[in-house]
Amino acid sequence: MVDKNDKSKVIIFDTTLRDGEQSPGMSMNLKEKIEMAKQLVRMGVDVIEAGFASSSPGDFQSVQTIAEKIRGCTIGSLARASSDDIDTAWEAVKSAEGPRIHLFLATSDLHMQYKLKMTREEVLEQAVLMTKRAVGYCSDVQFSAEDATRSDMGFLATVVRAVIAAGAKTVNLPDTVGYATPEEHEAFFREIQKRVPELESVVLSSHCHNDLGLAVANSLAAVRGGVRQVECTVNGIGERAGNAAMEEIIMALYVRKNLFGVTTNIDTTEILRSSSLLTRITGVKVQPNKAIVGENAFAHEAGIHQHGVLAKAETYEIMTPASVGRKASNLVLGKHSGKHAFRNRLSELGYAMQGEELDAAFRQFKELADRKKQVYDKDIEAIVAKEAVQVPKTFTLSNYVINSGNTITATATVSMNRDGRLSEKVARGAGPIDAAFKAIDKIVGGQFELEDYQISAVSEGEDALGDARIVLKSGSGGTFSGRGLSTDIIEASIKAYINAVNKMYYEEMRHE
Repeated sequence: MVDKNDKSKVIIFDTTLRDGEQSPGMSMNLKEKIEMAKQLVRMGVDVIEAGFASSSPGDFQSVQTIAEKIRGCTIGSLARASSDDIDTAWEAVKSAEGPRIHLFLATSDLHMQYKLKMTREEVLEQAVLMTKRAVGYCSDVQFSAEDATRSDMGFLATVVRAVIAAGAKTVNLPDTVGYATPEEHEAFFREIQKRVPELESVVLSSHCHNDLGLAVANSLAAVRGGVRQVECTVNGIGERAGNAAMEEIIMALYVRKNLFGVTTNIDTTEILRSSSLLTRITGVKVQPNKAIVGENAFAHEAGIHQHGVLAKAETYEIMTPASVGRKASNLVLGKHSGKHAFRNRLSELGYAMQGEELDAAFRQFKELADRKKQVYDKDIEAIVAKEAVQVPKTFTLSNYVINSGNTITATATVSMNRDGRLSEKVARGAGPIDAAFKAIDKIVGGQFELEDYQISAVSEGEDALGDARIVLKSGSGGTFSGRGLSTDIIEASIKAYINAVNKMYYEEMRHE
Protein backbone atom coordinates (compact mmCIF):
# COMPACT_ATOMS: atom_id res chain seq x y z
CA MET A 1 0.00 0.00 0.00
CA VAL A 2 1.00 3.65 -0.41
CA ASP A 3 3.41 5.17 2.10
CA LYS A 4 2.72 8.86 1.71
CA ASN A 5 5.47 9.88 4.12
CA ASP A 6 8.32 8.27 2.17
CA LYS A 7 9.67 11.13 0.06
CA SER A 8 12.24 8.83 -1.57
CA LYS A 9 9.44 6.94 -3.32
CA VAL A 10 7.32 8.05 -6.24
CA ILE A 11 3.76 6.75 -6.03
CA ILE A 12 2.59 5.26 -9.34
CA PHE A 13 -1.05 6.12 -9.96
CA ASP A 14 -2.33 4.09 -12.89
CA THR A 15 -5.31 5.42 -14.83
CA THR A 16 -5.26 2.89 -17.69
CA LEU A 17 -8.74 1.69 -16.74
CA ARG A 18 -10.15 5.23 -16.57
CA ASP A 19 -8.36 7.86 -18.64
CA GLY A 20 -6.74 5.22 -20.83
CA GLU A 21 -10.02 3.52 -21.61
CA GLN A 22 -11.53 6.84 -22.71
CA SER A 23 -9.40 6.84 -25.85
CA PRO A 24 -11.12 5.58 -29.02
CA GLY A 25 -10.83 1.84 -29.57
CA MET A 26 -9.60 1.13 -26.04
CA SER A 27 -12.83 0.13 -24.30
CA MET A 28 -12.68 -3.02 -22.16
CA ASN A 29 -15.34 -5.28 -20.73
CA LEU A 30 -15.53 -6.14 -17.03
CA LYS A 31 -13.58 -9.39 -17.33
CA GLU A 32 -10.79 -7.65 -19.24
CA LYS A 33 -10.62 -4.81 -16.69
CA ILE A 34 -10.28 -7.28 -13.82
CA GLU A 35 -7.55 -9.15 -15.69
CA MET A 36 -5.71 -5.89 -16.33
CA ALA A 37 -6.13 -4.78 -12.72
CA LYS A 38 -4.63 -8.05 -11.44
CA GLN A 39 -1.61 -7.53 -13.69
CA LEU A 40 -1.19 -3.95 -12.44
CA VAL A 41 -1.08 -5.30 -8.88
CA ARG A 42 1.53 -7.89 -9.89
CA MET A 43 3.58 -5.07 -11.36
CA GLY A 44 3.39 -3.16 -8.08
CA VAL A 45 1.20 -0.18 -8.98
CA ASP A 46 0.29 1.82 -5.86
CA VAL A 47 -3.05 3.28 -6.97
CA ILE A 48 -5.46 1.98 -9.61
CA GLU A 49 -8.06 4.42 -10.83
CA ALA A 50 -10.65 1.82 -11.75
CA GLY A 51 -13.00 4.14 -13.61
CA PHE A 52 -15.48 6.99 -13.45
CA ALA A 53 -18.29 5.39 -11.44
CA SER A 54 -21.01 7.94 -12.22
CA SER A 55 -20.38 8.02 -15.98
CA SER A 56 -22.44 4.88 -16.69
CA PRO A 57 -23.94 1.81 -14.96
CA GLY A 58 -21.26 -0.30 -16.63
CA ASP A 59 -18.46 1.86 -15.26
CA PHE A 60 -20.02 1.75 -11.79
CA GLN A 61 -20.14 -2.03 -11.91
CA SER A 62 -16.55 -2.35 -13.05
CA VAL A 63 -15.25 0.02 -10.34
CA GLN A 64 -17.30 -1.75 -7.68
CA THR A 65 -16.19 -5.22 -8.82
CA ILE A 66 -12.52 -4.24 -8.93
CA ALA A 67 -12.83 -2.67 -5.48
CA GLU A 68 -14.28 -5.94 -4.18
CA LYS A 69 -11.88 -8.34 -5.88
CA ILE A 70 -8.52 -6.57 -6.09
CA ARG A 71 -6.26 -6.41 -3.06
CA GLY A 72 -2.78 -5.05 -2.52
CA CYS A 73 -3.25 -1.49 -3.73
CA THR A 74 -5.47 1.58 -3.42
CA ILE A 75 -8.57 1.57 -5.66
CA GLY A 76 -10.03 4.90 -6.69
CA SER A 77 -12.90 6.32 -8.69
CA LEU A 78 -13.01 9.66 -10.45
CA ALA A 79 -15.84 12.05 -9.55
CA ARG A 80 -16.85 15.50 -10.59
CA ALA A 81 -17.11 18.03 -7.76
CA SER A 82 -20.80 17.29 -7.30
CA SER A 83 -22.77 15.53 -4.58
CA ASP A 84 -24.19 12.83 -6.84
CA ASP A 85 -20.79 11.96 -8.34
CA ILE A 86 -19.08 11.77 -4.95
CA ASP A 87 -21.88 9.67 -3.45
CA THR A 88 -21.71 7.28 -6.40
CA ALA A 89 -17.91 7.08 -6.28
CA TRP A 90 -17.99 6.12 -2.61
CA GLU A 91 -20.67 3.51 -3.21
CA ALA A 92 -18.42 1.97 -5.86
CA VAL A 93 -15.10 1.94 -3.95
CA LYS A 94 -16.19 1.49 -0.32
CA SER A 95 -15.39 -2.25 -0.30
CA ALA A 96 -11.81 -1.71 -1.45
CA GLU A 97 -8.89 -2.53 0.81
CA GLY A 98 -7.77 1.06 0.34
CA PRO A 99 -10.60 3.18 -1.15
CA ARG A 100 -9.95 6.60 -2.69
CA ILE A 101 -12.33 9.27 -3.97
CA HIS A 102 -10.75 11.40 -6.67
CA LEU A 103 -12.72 14.57 -7.34
CA PHE A 104 -11.84 17.24 -9.86
CA LEU A 105 -12.82 20.80 -10.69
CA ALA A 106 -11.33 23.15 -13.27
CA THR A 107 -9.40 26.20 -12.06
CA SER A 108 -8.33 27.93 -15.28
CA ASP A 109 -10.22 31.07 -16.31
CA LEU A 110 -10.81 29.48 -19.72
CA HIS A 111 -12.56 26.45 -18.27
CA MET A 112 -14.41 28.39 -15.60
CA GLN A 113 -15.84 30.85 -18.12
CA TYR A 114 -16.71 28.59 -21.04
CA LYS A 115 -17.25 25.14 -19.51
CA LEU A 116 -18.30 25.63 -15.90
CA LYS A 117 -19.79 29.10 -16.30
CA MET A 118 -18.76 29.81 -12.74
CA THR A 119 -16.86 32.62 -11.07
CA ARG A 120 -13.65 32.09 -9.13
CA GLU A 121 -15.52 32.52 -5.88
CA GLU A 122 -18.06 29.86 -6.87
CA VAL A 123 -15.33 27.43 -7.90
CA LEU A 124 -13.47 27.93 -4.63
CA GLU A 125 -16.62 27.39 -2.61
CA GLN A 126 -17.56 24.26 -4.59
CA ALA A 127 -14.07 22.80 -4.28
CA VAL A 128 -14.09 23.14 -0.50
CA LEU A 129 -17.68 21.93 -0.06
CA MET A 130 -17.21 18.81 -2.21
CA THR A 131 -13.84 17.96 -0.69
CA LYS A 132 -15.46 17.99 2.72
CA ARG A 133 -18.29 15.79 1.44
CA ALA A 134 -15.78 13.24 0.10
CA VAL A 135 -13.77 13.34 3.35
CA GLY A 136 -16.99 12.50 5.17
CA TYR A 137 -16.95 9.16 3.38
CA CYS A 138 -13.28 8.42 3.01
CA SER A 139 -9.99 9.51 4.58
CA ASP A 140 -8.13 9.12 1.27
CA VAL A 141 -9.39 11.99 -0.88
CA GLN A 142 -7.59 13.33 -3.93
CA PHE A 143 -8.43 16.73 -5.39
CA SER A 144 -7.47 17.59 -8.99
CA ALA A 145 -7.44 21.14 -10.28
CA GLU A 146 -8.29 20.54 -13.91
CA ASP A 147 -6.24 22.60 -16.39
CA ALA A 148 -3.96 23.63 -13.52
CA THR A 149 -1.00 24.53 -15.73
CA ARG A 150 -3.09 27.18 -17.52
CA SER A 151 -4.57 28.55 -14.30
CA ASP A 152 -3.69 31.81 -12.60
CA MET A 153 -1.04 30.84 -10.05
CA GLY A 154 -2.48 33.08 -7.32
CA PHE A 155 -5.97 31.63 -7.64
CA LEU A 156 -4.65 28.08 -7.97
CA ALA A 157 -2.66 28.50 -4.75
CA THR A 158 -5.81 29.70 -2.97
CA VAL A 159 -7.78 26.64 -4.11
CA VAL A 160 -4.99 24.23 -3.19
CA ARG A 161 -4.64 25.71 0.29
CA ALA A 162 -8.40 25.52 0.81
CA VAL A 163 -8.84 21.87 -0.26
CA ILE A 164 -5.92 20.80 1.94
CA ALA A 165 -7.61 22.52 4.87
CA ALA A 166 -10.83 20.71 3.90
CA GLY A 167 -9.09 17.35 4.21
CA ALA A 168 -7.62 16.42 0.81
CA LYS A 169 -4.62 14.09 1.25
CA THR A 170 -3.42 14.23 -2.36
CA VAL A 171 -3.42 17.29 -4.61
CA ASN A 172 -3.09 16.69 -8.32
CA LEU A 173 -2.19 19.57 -10.66
CA PRO A 174 -2.68 18.20 -14.15
CA ASP A 175 -1.39 19.46 -17.47
CA THR A 176 -4.78 18.54 -18.88
CA VAL A 177 -4.15 19.55 -22.49
CA GLY A 178 -0.42 18.81 -22.72
CA TYR A 179 0.48 22.49 -23.00
CA ALA A 180 3.50 22.70 -20.68
CA THR A 181 7.17 22.23 -21.48
CA PRO A 182 9.53 20.43 -19.08
CA GLU A 183 11.29 23.60 -17.90
CA GLU A 184 7.96 25.33 -17.25
CA HIS A 185 6.54 22.28 -15.52
CA GLU A 186 9.36 21.90 -13.03
CA ALA A 187 9.24 25.64 -12.26
CA PHE A 188 5.44 25.44 -11.93
CA PHE A 189 5.63 22.83 -9.17
CA ARG A 190 8.45 24.59 -7.36
CA GLU A 191 6.43 27.83 -7.39
CA ILE A 192 3.20 26.28 -6.09
CA GLN A 193 5.11 24.72 -3.18
CA LYS A 194 6.61 28.09 -2.29
CA ARG A 195 3.14 29.64 -2.29
CA VAL A 196 1.46 26.78 -0.42
CA PRO A 197 3.73 25.42 2.33
CA GLU A 198 0.86 23.16 3.41
CA LEU A 199 1.70 20.93 0.41
CA GLU A 200 4.51 19.52 2.55
CA SER A 201 1.89 17.60 4.56
CA VAL A 202 0.15 15.99 1.55
CA VAL A 203 1.11 14.17 -1.62
CA LEU A 204 1.67 16.40 -4.64
CA SER A 205 0.73 14.73 -7.92
CA SER A 206 1.28 15.25 -11.65
CA HIS A 207 -0.97 14.13 -14.52
CA CYS A 208 0.37 14.92 -17.99
CA HIS A 209 -1.11 14.56 -21.45
CA ASN A 210 0.88 14.02 -24.60
CA ASP A 211 -0.54 16.58 -27.04
CA LEU A 212 2.95 17.93 -27.77
CA GLY A 213 4.70 14.62 -27.19
CA LEU A 214 6.03 15.86 -23.83
CA ALA A 215 3.96 13.90 -21.30
CA VAL A 216 6.81 11.71 -20.07
CA ALA A 217 9.33 14.55 -20.11
CA ASN A 218 6.91 16.77 -18.18
CA SER A 219 6.19 14.02 -15.65
CA LEU A 220 9.91 13.58 -15.00
CA ALA A 221 10.31 17.34 -14.71
CA ALA A 222 7.51 17.32 -12.14
CA VAL A 223 9.41 14.71 -10.11
CA ARG A 224 12.46 16.97 -10.18
CA GLY A 225 10.15 19.76 -9.03
CA GLY A 226 9.07 17.84 -5.91
CA VAL A 227 6.10 15.76 -7.10
CA ARG A 228 5.82 12.35 -5.43
CA GLN A 229 2.84 10.87 -7.29
CA VAL A 230 2.83 10.43 -11.05
CA GLU A 231 -0.36 9.57 -12.92
CA CYS A 232 0.18 7.52 -16.06
CA THR A 233 -1.09 4.68 -18.23
CA VAL A 234 0.31 1.47 -19.69
CA ASN A 235 1.54 2.11 -23.25
CA GLY A 236 0.63 5.79 -22.79
CA ILE A 237 -2.98 5.29 -23.89
CA GLY A 238 -5.51 8.00 -23.11
CA GLU A 239 -7.52 10.95 -24.40
CA ARG A 240 -6.35 12.49 -27.69
CA ALA A 241 -2.58 11.86 -27.99
CA GLY A 242 -2.59 9.87 -24.76
CA ASN A 243 -1.24 10.10 -21.24
CA ALA A 244 2.28 9.81 -19.91
CA ALA A 245 3.52 6.27 -20.60
CA MET A 246 4.05 4.44 -17.33
CA GLU A 247 6.81 2.17 -18.64
CA GLU A 248 8.88 5.10 -19.88
CA ILE A 249 8.58 7.03 -16.62
CA ILE A 250 9.43 3.99 -14.49
CA MET A 251 12.48 3.03 -16.53
CA ALA A 252 13.71 6.63 -16.69
CA LEU A 253 13.58 6.79 -12.88
CA TYR A 254 15.24 3.37 -12.73
CA VAL A 255 18.02 3.96 -15.24
CA ARG A 256 18.72 7.53 -14.12
CA LYS A 257 18.32 7.03 -10.39
CA ASN A 258 21.53 9.01 -9.93
CA LEU A 259 19.75 12.02 -11.44
CA PHE A 260 16.29 11.73 -9.87
CA GLY A 261 17.23 10.16 -6.55
CA VAL A 262 13.90 8.35 -6.14
CA THR A 263 12.54 4.84 -6.59
CA THR A 264 9.15 3.21 -7.17
CA ASN A 265 7.47 0.04 -5.92
CA ILE A 266 7.23 -1.28 -9.48
CA ASP A 267 8.57 -4.71 -10.43
CA THR A 268 10.07 -3.66 -13.75
CA THR A 269 10.22 -7.26 -15.01
CA GLU A 270 6.42 -7.15 -15.30
CA ILE A 271 6.44 -4.16 -17.65
CA LEU A 272 6.48 -6.04 -20.96
CA ARG A 273 3.83 -8.48 -19.73
CA SER A 274 1.57 -5.57 -18.78
CA SER A 275 2.06 -3.91 -22.15
CA SER A 276 1.41 -7.16 -24.02
CA LEU A 277 -1.73 -7.86 -21.99
CA LEU A 278 -3.16 -4.44 -22.78
CA THR A 279 -2.36 -4.95 -26.46
CA ARG A 280 -4.12 -8.32 -26.43
CA ILE A 281 -7.17 -6.93 -24.64
CA THR A 282 -7.62 -3.82 -26.80
CA GLY A 283 -6.19 -5.14 -30.06
CA VAL A 284 -4.21 -1.91 -30.42
CA LYS A 285 -0.50 -2.52 -30.89
CA VAL A 286 2.27 -0.15 -29.92
CA GLN A 287 4.51 1.13 -32.71
CA PRO A 288 7.66 -0.98 -33.26
CA ASN A 289 9.96 1.86 -32.19
CA LYS A 290 8.04 2.53 -28.97
CA ALA A 291 10.45 3.03 -26.06
CA ILE A 292 10.81 0.15 -23.58
CA VAL A 293 8.03 -2.12 -24.92
CA GLY A 294 8.20 -1.70 -28.71
CA GLU A 295 9.25 -4.66 -30.85
CA ASN A 296 12.43 -2.83 -31.84
CA ALA A 297 13.28 -1.41 -28.39
CA PHE A 298 16.09 -3.95 -27.98
CA ALA A 299 16.60 -4.80 -31.66
CA HIS A 300 19.80 -4.02 -33.53
CA GLU A 301 20.35 -4.34 -37.28
CA ALA A 302 23.26 -2.01 -38.06
CA GLY A 303 26.50 -3.98 -38.21
CA ILE A 304 28.40 -1.51 -36.01
CA HIS A 305 25.70 -1.70 -33.33
CA GLN A 306 25.51 -5.48 -33.50
CA HIS A 307 29.28 -5.78 -33.14
CA GLY A 308 29.18 -3.47 -30.11
CA VAL A 309 26.32 -5.31 -28.41
CA LEU A 310 28.02 -8.65 -28.94
CA ALA A 311 31.22 -7.29 -27.41
CA LYS A 312 29.54 -5.43 -24.52
CA ALA A 313 25.77 -4.92 -24.28
CA GLU A 314 26.16 -1.54 -22.56
CA THR A 315 27.68 -0.07 -25.74
CA TYR A 316 24.19 0.35 -27.19
CA GLU A 317 21.81 -0.70 -24.41
CA ILE A 318 21.27 1.45 -21.30
CA MET A 319 19.10 -1.21 -19.65
CA THR A 320 18.95 -4.96 -19.96
CA PRO A 321 16.08 -6.65 -21.81
CA ALA A 322 15.54 -8.79 -18.70
CA SER A 323 14.94 -5.69 -16.58
CA VAL A 324 11.63 -5.06 -18.39
CA GLY A 325 10.67 -8.71 -18.76
CA ARG A 326 12.10 -9.38 -22.22
CA LYS A 327 14.10 -12.55 -22.82
CA ALA A 328 17.01 -11.08 -24.75
CA SER A 329 18.17 -8.49 -27.23
CA ASN A 330 17.23 -9.12 -30.82
CA LEU A 331 20.01 -8.87 -33.37
CA VAL A 332 17.88 -8.39 -36.47
CA LEU A 333 19.64 -9.71 -39.53
CA GLY A 334 19.08 -7.42 -42.50
CA LYS A 335 20.97 -5.54 -45.16
CA HIS A 336 22.75 -3.37 -42.57
CA SER A 337 24.07 -6.32 -40.58
CA GLY A 338 27.75 -7.21 -40.50
CA LYS A 339 29.71 -10.44 -40.52
CA HIS A 340 30.06 -10.45 -36.71
CA ALA A 341 26.29 -10.70 -36.22
CA PHE A 342 25.95 -13.23 -39.03
CA ARG A 343 28.67 -15.46 -37.59
CA ASN A 344 27.12 -15.12 -34.10
CA ARG A 345 23.72 -16.22 -35.42
CA LEU A 346 25.33 -19.16 -37.23
CA SER A 347 26.96 -20.19 -33.96
CA GLU A 348 23.61 -19.93 -32.13
CA LEU A 349 22.08 -22.16 -34.80
CA GLY A 350 24.88 -24.73 -34.35
CA TYR A 351 27.00 -24.01 -37.43
CA ALA A 352 30.77 -23.42 -37.26
CA MET A 353 31.84 -21.82 -40.53
CA GLN A 354 35.20 -20.19 -41.17
CA GLY A 355 37.25 -18.74 -43.99
CA GLU A 356 36.00 -19.02 -47.55
CA GLU A 357 32.98 -21.06 -46.50
CA LEU A 358 31.86 -18.27 -44.17
CA ASP A 359 32.60 -15.61 -46.79
CA ALA A 360 30.49 -17.43 -49.38
CA ALA A 361 27.57 -17.86 -47.00
CA PHE A 362 27.83 -14.21 -45.93
CA ARG A 363 27.70 -13.08 -49.59
CA GLN A 364 24.56 -15.16 -50.09
CA PHE A 365 23.09 -13.61 -46.94
CA LYS A 366 23.82 -10.04 -48.11
CA GLU A 367 22.28 -10.72 -51.53
CA LEU A 368 19.16 -12.04 -49.83
CA ALA A 369 19.07 -9.18 -47.31
CA ASP A 370 18.94 -6.67 -50.16
CA ARG A 371 15.67 -8.27 -51.23
CA LYS A 372 14.06 -8.92 -47.84
CA LYS A 373 13.22 -6.63 -44.94
CA GLN A 374 14.38 -9.24 -42.44
CA VAL A 375 16.29 -12.49 -42.76
CA TYR A 376 15.00 -15.27 -40.51
CA ASP A 377 16.81 -18.24 -38.99
CA LYS A 378 15.23 -20.60 -41.51
CA ASP A 379 16.62 -18.43 -44.32
CA ILE A 380 20.10 -18.72 -42.84
CA GLU A 381 19.79 -22.48 -42.41
CA ALA A 382 18.74 -22.73 -46.06
CA ILE A 383 21.78 -20.68 -47.15
CA VAL A 384 24.13 -22.85 -45.07
CA ALA A 385 22.62 -26.05 -46.44
CA LYS A 386 22.96 -24.73 -49.98
CA GLU A 387 26.58 -23.69 -49.52
CA ALA A 388 27.43 -27.02 -47.93
CA VAL A 389 26.52 -28.91 -51.13
CA GLN A 390 28.03 -26.49 -53.64
CA VAL A 391 30.06 -27.88 -56.53
CA PRO A 392 32.24 -26.04 -59.06
CA LYS A 393 30.04 -23.78 -61.15
CA THR A 394 30.43 -24.80 -64.77
CA PHE A 395 27.35 -22.76 -65.61
CA THR A 396 26.23 -19.58 -63.86
CA LEU A 397 23.07 -17.57 -64.41
CA SER A 398 23.59 -14.12 -65.91
CA ASN A 399 19.99 -12.98 -66.37
CA TYR A 400 16.59 -14.09 -67.49
CA VAL A 401 13.41 -12.54 -68.89
CA ILE A 402 10.01 -14.21 -68.68
CA ASN A 403 6.90 -13.37 -70.70
CA SER A 404 3.83 -15.14 -69.42
CA GLY A 405 0.10 -14.70 -69.04
CA ASN A 406 -3.22 -16.50 -69.37
CA THR A 407 -3.66 -15.43 -73.02
CA ILE A 408 -0.11 -16.04 -74.35
CA THR A 409 2.35 -18.91 -74.49
CA ALA A 410 5.04 -18.54 -71.85
CA THR A 411 8.43 -17.54 -73.27
CA ALA A 412 11.75 -17.49 -71.43
CA THR A 413 15.02 -15.84 -72.44
CA VAL A 414 17.91 -17.13 -70.34
CA SER A 415 21.54 -15.97 -70.44
CA MET A 416 24.27 -18.09 -68.83
CA ASN A 417 28.05 -17.97 -68.48
CA ARG A 418 30.35 -20.92 -69.18
CA ASP A 419 34.09 -20.42 -68.86
CA GLY A 420 33.70 -16.66 -69.44
CA ARG A 421 31.51 -17.07 -72.53
CA LEU A 422 27.94 -15.78 -72.50
CA SER A 423 25.25 -17.80 -74.17
CA GLU A 424 21.61 -16.83 -74.53
CA LYS A 425 18.66 -18.91 -75.69
CA VAL A 426 14.90 -18.46 -75.99
CA ALA A 427 12.34 -21.20 -75.45
CA ARG A 428 8.63 -21.64 -75.07
CA GLY A 429 6.93 -23.83 -72.54
CA ALA A 430 3.72 -24.83 -70.79
CA GLY A 431 4.47 -22.14 -68.19
CA PRO A 432 7.24 -19.71 -67.23
CA ILE A 433 9.27 -22.31 -65.33
CA ASP A 434 8.93 -24.97 -68.03
CA ALA A 435 10.02 -22.41 -70.65
CA ALA A 436 13.05 -21.41 -68.53
CA PHE A 437 14.12 -25.03 -68.09
CA LYS A 438 13.91 -25.63 -71.86
CA ALA A 439 16.01 -22.53 -72.53
CA ILE A 440 18.67 -23.87 -70.12
CA ASP A 441 18.61 -27.24 -71.95
CA LYS A 442 19.35 -25.43 -75.22
CA ILE A 443 22.32 -23.59 -73.69
CA VAL A 444 23.75 -26.70 -72.05
CA GLY A 445 23.20 -28.79 -75.18
CA GLY A 446 21.25 -31.59 -73.61
CA GLN A 447 17.78 -32.62 -72.70
CA PHE A 448 17.17 -33.82 -69.17
CA GLU A 449 14.25 -35.57 -67.61
CA LEU A 450 12.72 -33.72 -64.68
CA GLU A 451 12.23 -36.39 -62.03
CA ASP A 452 11.04 -34.16 -59.20
CA TYR A 453 10.37 -30.47 -58.62
CA GLN A 454 9.30 -28.86 -55.34
CA ILE A 455 8.99 -25.25 -54.22
CA SER A 456 8.31 -24.14 -50.65
CA ALA A 457 8.54 -21.03 -48.51
CA VAL A 458 11.46 -21.12 -46.10
CA SER A 459 10.14 -18.42 -43.75
CA GLU A 460 7.06 -16.28 -43.08
CA GLY A 461 5.95 -13.06 -44.75
CA GLU A 462 5.08 -11.89 -48.24
CA ASP A 463 8.80 -11.60 -49.05
CA ALA A 464 9.51 -15.17 -47.85
CA LEU A 465 12.52 -16.95 -49.31
CA GLY A 466 11.50 -19.56 -51.87
CA ASP A 467 13.34 -22.89 -51.70
CA ALA A 468 13.27 -24.80 -55.00
CA ARG A 469 14.43 -28.43 -55.20
CA ILE A 470 15.04 -30.18 -58.50
CA VAL A 471 15.93 -33.79 -59.39
CA LEU A 472 17.17 -34.35 -62.97
CA LYS A 473 17.92 -37.63 -64.78
CA SER A 474 20.76 -37.48 -67.27
CA GLY A 475 21.01 -39.44 -70.53
CA SER A 476 23.27 -41.96 -68.79
CA GLY A 477 20.60 -42.65 -66.22
CA GLY A 478 22.15 -40.86 -63.25
CA THR A 479 20.05 -38.57 -61.06
CA PHE A 480 21.22 -35.23 -59.72
CA SER A 481 19.54 -32.92 -57.27
CA GLY A 482 19.77 -29.16 -57.24
CA ARG A 483 18.64 -26.44 -54.91
CA GLY A 484 17.95 -22.75 -55.45
CA LEU A 485 16.99 -19.96 -53.08
CA SER A 486 15.38 -16.65 -53.95
CA THR A 487 12.47 -14.44 -53.00
CA ASP A 488 11.40 -14.94 -56.64
CA ILE A 489 10.23 -18.52 -57.12
CA ILE A 490 11.06 -18.49 -60.85
CA GLU A 491 14.63 -17.43 -60.10
CA ALA A 492 14.85 -20.02 -57.31
CA SER A 493 13.69 -22.69 -59.78
CA ILE A 494 16.20 -21.62 -62.46
CA LYS A 495 19.04 -21.64 -59.91
CA ALA A 496 18.02 -25.11 -58.69
CA TYR A 497 17.97 -26.43 -62.26
CA ILE A 498 21.42 -24.96 -63.00
CA ASN A 499 22.74 -26.34 -59.69
CA ALA A 500 21.60 -29.85 -60.71
CA VAL A 501 23.20 -29.43 -64.15
CA ASN A 502 26.48 -28.32 -62.54
CA LYS A 503 26.48 -31.40 -60.33
CA MET A 504 25.94 -33.53 -63.39
CA TYR A 505 28.92 -31.95 -65.20
CA TYR A 506 31.07 -32.18 -62.07
CA GLU A 507 30.41 -35.92 -61.82
CA GLU A 508 31.17 -36.43 -65.52
CA MET A 509 34.47 -34.51 -65.25
CA ARG A 510 35.41 -36.37 -62.07
CA HIS A 511 34.92 -39.75 -63.77
CA GLU A 512 36.89 -38.64 -66.83
